[in-house]
Amino acid sequence: MPEPKTMSAVLKAAVNDAIADGATFRSIERESGVLRQSLMMFVKDEQGLQLAKADLLARYFKLELRPMKKAR
Repeated sequence: MPEPKTMSAVLKAAVNDAIADGATFRSIERESGVLRQSLMMFVKDEQGLQLAKADLLARYFKLELRPMKKAR
């Protein structure tokens, strides 16, 4: 059974995908409310995110956290 993805991994992938699709750190900052310096350091694994900032990014990328299904 594969390891579940962490919330950080999902958020980093969302930011990286947005950048690959033409978004800029500045546009993500403007639209999400998370400072671009924080975003840049987060995706480079130089710092984590406060939960409030992770919430803002999750809302911006339309992500939600929900319980995993129990294994049978």
